[in-house]
Amino acid sequence: MKVTDMRMETYLWPRTKPIRNGMYVYPNAGLNVVIIDTDEGISGVGLAGGIEEAPEVGKVIAEHLRQYVVGQDPFDTEKIWDEMWQPKLVGRRGITTRVISGIDIALWDIKGKASNRPVYKLLGGYTDKVPVYVAGGYYEEGKGLEELASEMEHSVSMGAHAIKMKVGGATINEDVERVRVVREAVGPDVKVMMDANCAYRVYEAIELARKVEKYDLFWFEEPINPDDYKGHQLITQATSVPIATGENEYTRYGFRDLIENRCAAIIQPDPLVMGGVTEFMKVAALAQSHDLPIA
Repeated sequence: MKVTDMRMETYLWPRTKPIRNGMYVYPNAGLNVVIIDTDEGISGVGLAGGIEEAPEVGKVIAEHLRQYVVGQDPFDTEKIWDEMWQPKLVGRRGITTRVISGIDIALWDIKGKASNRPVYKLLGGYTDKVPVYVAGGYYEEGKGLEELASEMEHSVSMGAHAIKMKVGGATINEDVERVRVVREAVGPDVKVMMDANCAYRVYEAIELARKVEKYDLFWFEEPINPDDYKGHQLITQATSVPIATGENEYTRYGFRDLIENRCAAIIQPDPLVMGGVTEFMKVAALAQSHDLPIA
């Protein structure tokens, strides 16, 4: 089997109402889709995370990487990944690695379809069930505490056993109140996580974490700039709330540094961002060797 073609398609559509987290306003939703065709009629589809606002850049990078994919055996994911990831050419992180992620996921999709097996089986099939949570709690115009509580109650009524809410877009005391309202709305048995999307300085994150410890949060996600490993370490040492991070980390090298610096109790490698399935499995093994859970 050989790859005969590769292309990237981007879709962007306006939200009914813009949503906001601790850092950004999101007026649109979108998808970046990598499609890879083969000479045996099997096509793979992969998603590249978070580049829909810069589709032209993503497509230029995808076109550059095409030379390393077309003509290759799609089962040679390690070889293809290493040839695409060449720092001296187009960069080691950011959009480049996100495009590589989409390509790699599409190749794994081909491997699954050709083998007539779901990809998780090809990876070892440890379990056929994964716990999920509902992410919400965004800031929106006209959305107060009552609406926030109602949203979270609705998620639980739909069967969610864990929910995540945004923080960082209001004052610390206002967000403490939002956390209190959510905890009271969902009760003591539902896991509650808060996500700052890197909105805080170290001292602010510590203040918030300490003030919400009594609400038994499952984790505090991305409190500060993802590159501030020392800052994450300080926050982790200052609060009983588990720190989670890694959504904006790239490749096994970035996660090696994150883990060695004891930045978090939970790591969050995103296959759509950090290098695809091939790189994710290396990070998973690294986390396992340090007894760190992945979310």
